[in-house]
Amino acid sequence: MEAEIVRKYETNLDSKKRLTVRGVPFKHYVVEVYSNGKVVLNPRVLVDPNTMSKNTLKMIEKSMKNFKEGKVSEPIELEKYNFDEE
Repeated sequence: MEAEIVRKYETNLDSKKRLTVRGVPFKHYVVEVYSNGKVVLNPRVLVDPNTMSKNTLKMIEKSMKNFKEGKVSEPIELEKYNFDEE
């Protein structure tokens, strides 16, 4: 099902090449710019770090402490995984 247009207006870039988007419900967007000039803004909702469990935060803190102390594993060899091919 295609999304319904709820508002349509024209705008222009300011002197610093910024675009003002008015009356939108989100603060963060992912911007997709296409070769034909089309620009798509997809809303993103950032997660509040306070919503993470205490256990997860403890694990992150412990991992950072270990990293700072040099308690790390050997680097992982990723060349065997061909990430460039789709």
